[in-house]
Formats: sequence, structure tokens, C-alpha cells
Amino acid sequence: MNISQLASAEQSSLVERRRYLHMHPELSFHETETYQYILSHLKSLRHVQVREEVGGKGIVAKISGGTGPTIAFRADFDALPIQDEKEVPYKSTVPGVMHACGHDGHTSTLLSLATILSQHHDELAGSVVLLFQFAEEIAPGGAAPMISDGALEGVDAVYGNHFWSQFETHTIHSAKGPLMASPDMFDVTIYGRGGHGAKPHMTIDAVVVMAEFIMNIQTIIARNVNPIDAGVLTIGKVEAGNTFNVISDRATCSGTVRTFEPEVQKLISTALENELKGLAVSKGITYDLNYVKGYPAVINPEEGYEVIKRAAARAGLDFADAPPMMIGEDFSYYLLQKPGAFFLTGSGNKDKQTTAPHHHPMFDLDEDAMTTTLTMFLAILEEEGVINAQ
Repeated sequence: MNISQLASAEQSSLVERRRYLHMHPELSFHETETYQYILSHLKSLRHVQVREEVGGKGIVAKISGGTGPTIAFRADFDALPIQDEKEVPYKSTVPGVMHACGHDGHTSTLLSLATILSQHHDELAGSVVLLFQFAEEIAPGGAAPMISDGALEGVDAVYGNHFWSQFETHTIHSAKGPLMASPDMFDVTIYGRGGHGAKPHMTIDAVVVMAEFIMNIQTIIARNVNPIDAGVLTIGKVEAGNTFNVISDRATCSGTVRTFEPEVQKLISTALENELKGLAVSKGITYDLNYVKGYPAVINPEEGYEVIKRAAARAGLDFADAPPMMIGEDFSYYLLQKPGAFFLTGSGNKDKQTTAPHHHPMFDLDEDAMTTTLTMFLAILEEEGVINAQ
């Protein structure tokens, strides 16, 4: 099985499927037509066993071979609530919704892998499980319910990929250990006592107390977290008041906390609570704090990382260690259950205008990167002994 030739032969199909998905995006937990599109292709293939509605709208496809290991790959297929501002023939046809994170490419690539494996079923020394996952973008996500519904039963190792526009096309990046953070979110409401803007002495100004809270928590990372450990605390939204001359009786803010270590996560959430308790005593306010833990951090086991590194060399691709990133990914749930690893495939090409950051209205994918990832998946199967190397 010549993996480079097999991957290259799929290029036109990769592009066709990816562009169809790009034109017809669907939001997390609402991927009805996307689900049917994937299902239709899988059911058209020989030797592919399909399990439907896994954990909700997930699909698990299995191509069984010899007595060797069973290796799984994951692709997510949900889109984002972002207006597509690109002027391309395959621009999103759904107002306010687009594939701004490359999930259309992930899905197209995994469908091509299914096609290749179905055609070479008799050559498989082991088995392959393909995980088509819904709702990666919004917690609680699709990975956990799919796992609870048996998506990883019989799987020996699981691998995942994410296209990355900030890395050059055809390069492979991964890390041993921490790769992506746990992305928590929180909402705070401070309740004061409103009144006339000319009589502040008769009020408890929720806006001023909120400002104090926001300024005070800036020291949590700088003065409470060990400098050796990583942490981010960001306020992204603040709301209060309705007009210029009225002191508001409440103020709200929303933010995110990003960590790799559960102890740091706990430290920051406790510090937020303690700061609000202190303001309640000193300023006379009451408050609500809603702290929601996000996905666990993506921590690559050393063995899986080494498989990725060797697979890249086998495929003739440039490999580099990726720095830990403060973004989140629910692929972490798979790695909590099984060995394996997560890696990034570069998809940034200035000439093709595919270097816009993820979750941006101008995001696009260098479609040649799909062939790279497909080659990597096949190389991983060679490394794992599922297909014979040439």
C-alpha cells in the first residue's frame, strides 16, 4: 500500500466534499444535514460497519481486518456562529454560520480515509475505527457522550488532528505532554443599590465595585500561580447600566480561565470566589458566581507522541514540537480513556490567503493540507501495524 499515492489520488474528492460542507455549515448540536451527508457516504462503502446516533448525533464506522490492533481516528463536523466574509465560490450559504475552524476539512479527510480502507480491506492486519463527532465547539461537547455510548469499545489507541492556519502547509506539529489547555468560563453578577447619579452617597455603585473586582483579579495569575505553571484569566464582557445619570444596581461580567493543571484551575476559581466574598464584606454588595469547567486539557502520552513523530518522518513531512496552547479541545476526553495523541497539520499559505486565525470571518483552509493529514493517518496505521509498509 503506497500511502502517498493513495492520499494524492483522493485530492479531488477531498476538495469536493470539503467545499460542500463549507457551503452548508451547521451549528453544534444542530448538525442534521451534515450527519446525513456523512452517513450516506459511509453506507455507500463496502466493508464499513456503521453505528448511528452514538451519544446523540455521533457516527462510529469500523473497518475490520486481521488480528492486529484496533486504531481509532476522530473528526469533528460542527460549525461556528460567524458570518463568512470570504469571496470564494464555496462561501457559506447559511447567514451567520461558517466553518471557521477547519472541521469541514477534518470530516472530508476522515471520509477519504474510510474510502481508502474500504478499498484495501483485505490488506488490513488490524482494524480501524472512525469517530465522526458532533458539537466540539460548545461544552459539554460531543466526545464525552460518544465515549459513554461505547465509541471506544475495543479500541487500542486513538489519534486526532486539527488543521492550523498559523503553521505552514504540510508541516506537522505535536507535543509530548501538555498541548491544549482546559478552557473554563465564568459569569459574575454584582448586586448593589441603585440611585440617582447626583446622590452616590445613597447608593452602592455596582459599576465601581465591578471595576474594583476586575482590577483586583489581575493579580491572581501574577501573584498566586506558580510562575512555572501556566494560566490565563481574561474578562471578555462587561455590562451595566442603561443611561448616563443613573447609578446601576447591578453589573455583570463574563470571562475565561485557561489552565493545564487541575490544582491551578482550582486555585483560580477559589481566588475569584474569595475576592467576591471580600467585596461583599467591604462594599456591602451581594453577588452570583457561575463557574463552569470546560474540557480537560489535551495531554499527549509520550508513546503516542513518538508515533506521530515517526509517522511524519515515514511520510517525509517536516515535524516540529508545538508549544502548549491555551485553546481548548474535547479530544482530551478520548486521551483520558485510551493511549494515542493529538497533532496539528499546518494549513497556512499566504499565496492562497489561508493564514487568517481560527474563528475569524476570513478563515479558509489550504486544501492541500487535507492530503497531508490523510497521508499522516495512513502512516500512523503503518506505525501501529494495521497496514503493511512499502
